[in-house]
Order: sequence, then C-alpha cells, then structure tokens
Amino acid sequence: MSNAASTLSIAEDRSARLQQAGTGWGERISATADNAKLTFTVQGEGFGSVASNIVAGKHTFTVDEPAALGGDDVAASPVEYALGALISCQVVVYRLYAEQLNIQVDDVKIVAEGHLDVRGLFGIDKTVRPGFTSVDLDVQITGPETAERYDELRQAVDAHCPVLDLFANPVPVTTAVTLTPAN
Repeated sequence: MSNAASTLSIAEDRSARLQQAGTGWGERISATADNAKLTFTVQGEGFGSVASNIVAGKHTFTVDEPAALGGDDVAASPVEYALGALISCQVVVYRLYAEQLNIQVDDVKIVAEGHLDVRGLFGIDKTVRPGFTSVDLDVQITGPETAERYDELRQAVDAHCPVLDLFANPVPVTTAVTLTPAN
C-alpha cells in the first residue's frame, strides 16, 4: 500500500477526530455530569505602553493597540483577538455540527466586522457603550449541500457556539484587585 493510500484525507481525519471527541466527552459526561464543567485560566502581564503578554496553558501571545489608541502596534488589539476568538470558535462549531448533522462542508471561511465607538472607551459620551455596538459575521461555506441544509447548520452553530454566546448574552464577571507593594 502506498503512503498516500495509507494516510487519511484532511476531511476523513477531521471526521475521525470529531467523532472520537464526541464519543469521549459523551462517555465522561455519562459517568459524571460534573465532568462537563471546564475552567479555563489565562494570565496576562502588561509591558510597553499598553501591550500585554498573555499565557494560556502552554501557549503565549502578545496583545497591543495601534498608536492611535496609545499602543506600539506590536500585535493585534484586544478587540481584534475577540473577533478572532469568535471566528475560530465558529469554525470549530461549524465543523462539529456539520459532522453531527451529516452535512458536507468542504471549506469554511469567516469574516467578522466589529463596530466600536471610542467615545465609550474614552468616557467622552456616557450613553455610548465601550464595547462593540454590533458584530457582522460573513460565513462563506463551500460544499455540495442545499442552501436549506447550510441554514440548518448555521442555526445549530448559532445555538451552540460558546464564543458567540459570550457576545450575545451577558456573562457575570467579578473583579478583585490585589495591591502589591512596589520594590
């Protein structure tokens, strides 16, 4: 058997991984419902003008602002990372639910456009919220299914995407400030 014939296609590999993940989580949750509850911890430390080094598990990345917002523009801004998080979560959930609904998705590309009025950020107008006033997602799917099947998929994604849920619904946030004496 040739090497090409013995390797899985990307679609077959994705399908196998998603099935394995779904089966594994189903077994863990069936054993104990509390196994479904996850906690994610991310740490950050400021540097430069307004930049941050972020550590998420074994991964690190930098966040900054453009010069017009006081940064050095060494990395994407927090709101750009938020849109990136939304896009990447959408891609995952499109793939997951395409597998579950047996809908073929050959490719998925997403463009997110977030609209933000800096009057809220800078406290210039108290009636303007500091975050996005709206977000537009342009989801481009390539595949052989009907428009109705892809709309069924979109509805499943809209109902189950964790990061879309963060954007669409209030999430309780608590803040504790600890003072550390300067050296």
